[in-house]
Amino acid sequence: MKYIFLLFLFSLTVNSYAQKLSREEYIRRYQLLAIEEMNRSGIPASITMAQGCLESGNGNSELSVLSNNHFGIKCKTGWRGPKVYYDDDRRNECFRKYATVEESYIDHTNFLMDNPRYADLFKLEHTDYKAWARGLKKAGYATAHDYDKRLIKIIEENKLHRLDLKMTFNELPAYEQQSLGSSNLSNTLTIDAYRTHEVRKINQLKAIVIRKGDTFEMLAQEFGLSNWELYKFNDRNPGYRPIPNEVVYIQPKKNKAPKGQDSHRVSEGESMHFISQAYGIKLKALVKRNNMKPGQEPVVGQLIYLRPGKNR
Repeated sequence: MKYIFLLFLFSLTVNSYAQKLSREEYIRRYQLLAIEEMNRSGIPASITMAQGCLESGNGNSELSVLSNNHFGIKCKTGWRGPKVYYDDDRRNECFRKYATVEESYIDHTNFLMDNPRYADLFKLEHTDYKAWARGLKKAGYATAHDYDKRLIKIIEENKLHRLDLKMTFNELPAYEQQSLGSSNLSNTLTIDAYRTHEVRKINQLKAIVIRKGDTFEMLAQEFGLSNWELYKFNDRNPGYRPIPNEVVYIQPKKNKAPKGQDSHRVSEGESMHFISQAYGIKLKALVKRNNMKPGQEPVVGQLIYLRPGKNR
């Protein structure tokens, strides 16, 4: 029965990933990448976000789903990364393929910064999204005759210009608050352009649950932390990529579990790190309490002690 239930949960997870993203969901998921790239380059986050929505079909196009290419960037001369081929303006054209969505956003920034045809755009204010949209059209980013109008429409319908100002709902003028209040965006995105994850408590510690596409770098920006802090809080090495539904702490874990949670019986597939995350305990403290060596893993059925004095 247990395995039937787990299979049911797995099928639900697979089906949820197969479902198409709405524009609202796409914006909520990737807005932090757009803001991060704006801070690095000066490209308006609203422009990056609108281009991502338009070029990837809100993350649902075949190119974005299978190749993480959210901006329709073709190989061009000098591209040395992975490639895929699709029919576009011509048959069997070469497009760039990325390991992650984050790589796509970073390369989009680099593509604009490194190409002389877009140089004049960087003379514009990062808050002038209309000028940026028209400049992209003039420079030939896309062949659509109304490309600039499409971008501007997405920005204005979804209030994406707020991302360029990095303002929260409470900092906006009263008339904008009233306007945003009736927006079709979720309250989470409307109230705070940075905070998109629900914070929960485990062992009286603040933690969030990873969504597909999350990285520690994105989470660090969202919660005002340094990258190294998130890696340290979660006993992970720099560069680690979290997986969906993984628990991540946004503050240091404790040395012991709460009262009443004295021990844990190991099930198949559980590691010491898994147990440390499940109870909000520092991995080093958990390993030491159970007289184990660093890197040693438990066996199925083993009793892992979560509080001091319980292993005697």
